[in-house]
Amino acid sequence: MLWKEQGVTVLGVAAAYDLSICHRLRLRPLLHLLRKNSLRLVASNGHRTPVKTHLRGVGMFSAVAESETLLLEQSVPSGSHAHGQLYDACNLFGKRKPAGLLQSVSVLAVWGAVLLALRLYWMGNKPPSFSNSDNPAADSPSLLARTLTFLYLPAANAWLLLCPSTLSFDWSMDALPLLKTPSDWRNLHTLAFYAGFLLLAWVGLRDPASPQDHVPNGKAHVPNGKAHVPNGRPSSNGHSCPPSPEHSSAPPGGLQGEESGAEPHGDAGPSLPPTESLVLFSLALLALPFLPASNLFFYVGFVLAERVLYIPSMGSCLLLAAALRALWVRLWPRPARALLLYSAAALVLLYGTKTLLRNRDWANEELLYRSGIGVNPAKAWGNLGNVLKNQGKVEEAEQAYRNALRYRGNMADMLYNLGLLLQENHQLSQALHYYKLAIGSRPTLASAYLNTGIILMNQGHLDEARRTFLTCADIPDENLKDPHAHRSSVTSCLYNLGKLLHEQGLQEEALSVYHEAMQKMPKQFAPQSLYNMMGEAYMRLNKLNDAEHWYRESLRAKPDHIPAHLTYGKLLAIRGHKMEAERYFQKAIKLDPRKGNCYMHYGQFLLEESRVMEAAVMAEKAADLESGEFDMVFSAAHMLRQASLNEAAEKYYKMAAGLRPDYPAALMNLGAILHLNGKLREAESHYLRALRLKPQDAITQSNLRKLWNIMEKQGLEPASP
Repeated sequence: MLWKEQGVTVLGVAAAYDLSICHRLRLRPLLHLLRKNSLRLVASNGHRTPVKTHLRGVGMFSAVAESETLLLEQSVPSGSHAHGQLYDACNLFGKRKPAGLLQSVSVLAVWGAVLLALRLYWMGNKPPSFSNSDNPAADSPSLLARTLTFLYLPAANAWLLLCPSTLSFDWSMDALPLLKTPSDWRNLHTLAFYAGFLLLAWVGLRDPASPQDHVPNGKAHVPNGKAHVPNGRPSSNGHSCPPSPEHSSAPPGGLQGEESGAEPHGDAGPSLPPTESLVLFSLALLALPFLPASNLFFYVGFVLAERVLYIPSMGSCLLLAAALRALWVRLWPRPARALLLYSAAALVLLYGTKTLLRNRDWANEELLYRSGIGVNPAKAWGNLGNVLKNQGKVEEAEQAYRNALRYRGNMADMLYNLGLLLQENHQLSQALHYYKLAIGSRPTLASAYLNTGIILMNQGHLDEARRTFLTCADIPDENLKDPHAHRSSVTSCLYNLGKLLHEQGLQEEALSVYHEAMQKMPKQFAPQSLYNMMGEAYMRLNKLNDAEHWYRESLRAKPDHIPAHLTYGKLLAIRGHKMEAERYFQKAIKLDPRKGNCYMHYGQFLLEESRVMEAAVMAEKAADLESGEFDMVFSAAHMLRQASLNEAAEKYYKMAAGLRPDYPAALMNLGAILHLNGKLREAESHYLRALRLKPQDAITQSNLRKLWNIMEKQGLEPASP
């Protein structure tokens, strides 16, 4: 809690407790030292009955100060009242201060400074940056709108404490409309709030009614001719129940005790703090934790936030308890007290019921976000879409994202999330559309550039993909909400750009891009894939030592990185370390037995070692595991054909042709294996289909002529082209 926005202010609240409650140091005595001298003159002339002060507990310092004030007033002439007031101030706030108070407050101040310094250090010695939608008032160009809205926010928070009828997990964006003109009726709430707050502060600072202050007709008012001191002691706490009429010498309505009530007969426990101290401490507990969220010192990333009211709610409870206690003391008729008791019980019941109902909303994320739709529909629908997506409810998630965009169509994050959902469902054209909208709404959204470039690569738009990656790489990371995530996306863009150049045979350019990615990647970025691709680029350039270095770096960064095991195994095979290479292939399979690519690489190694049958077994496993991957199935068919397993090869060539029916090579190879297996009519059909897709292919034409020769010998009529 001490690390949140209002957390450090807990230390200030603790200091306020030490001053106002624990040590009874109140502001009221100091503020009234300069008041008129009439009461002091009357008291010094002997017209006030001295009251014996009873010292006990933590209130000793206050009692000593008041006793010495009385002695001073009785002994110092009226012309020396300035010296007496100075003496009072010294006694109240100087040498009479309890020994541990200064040490306690100093420790709190030091720890507060340490926490603030550490918070600033880990934030990079600069305040956090927020998007415009987080706090629209802070971003408003109108000084009047900013002023009226910021003045209204404490009133809105206070109402949220008093009447939490409408609650939400998020109050950003347009959840609380700006106050743009003085005629906005909510300004009345602002005036009422500050008037009430000032009234409470006045109650906490005012001089309470006491026998010393009532001086009618030049005399202190003493009911029945004497001060009422139960059990021979004055009340140090004006908040306990007054004695019953049959035990009281004062008439109804007479002054009882120090403030508004007297201690009951008999020994009482440690005295409670007086009302004005409780009010001051409650106001401190209300106001101090709220200051960091008030936009007074710096802008914050929210309009309202229920979390900043956790600590102030304790102050409101204390304030309510003090008010109920004061009412209880002042209400003499028993029915009135019963009504007060029932009202307090009803209030507790209402708040408890609201708590139970709100707890249902917090039962899970879906219910929580649904509960916020009425307050902040754009944010609530967007977060609900994320939850539904994680639950596998793709259609509902898509609809939730679209609902969010209906309320606020320029939310870059929501546009990106919808694009990502569509991309995962292979709706690439629509995904590309929403990624471009996200980039238009926020030109610094690097992750949108990344996915846009990947889709363009898959669609064969290599030049456009290259430009997209280059644009992403040039976006600075200054003044961004999450610079670390931004740098990770930029590094991924450079990685994919290098991969694109690598596939185009531009190895030197690819290496240059990879080195730039290394310079820009953040600490949390996983570099194993980048290092592995650098190794592949050096391997293409026949710089085997450099390639080996980067393969080892990849394995050092992530010892279970499967692609590095496979590529390093290929390098070892090239360099003649056959047994070591085979161990790396086998280890890759062991790391993930369900990954067909591992079996395929191992099968190719076995094929190069002329272990044809073992290679065929690996190829079949690879194709069965990755039956939807054309390259895997096509390669498996080819390896089976080399192993003279023509029936199995025919099966996988048919699978490959089914995956890519418009790919001439797949049709030509299927025709060839059917030709070898004696299925001449089927072979002819696939040859002709391949030629229609690629009419000038010499190999297909040659195979078709050979097939027709065989068909003529067997008396079969060739089909017309």
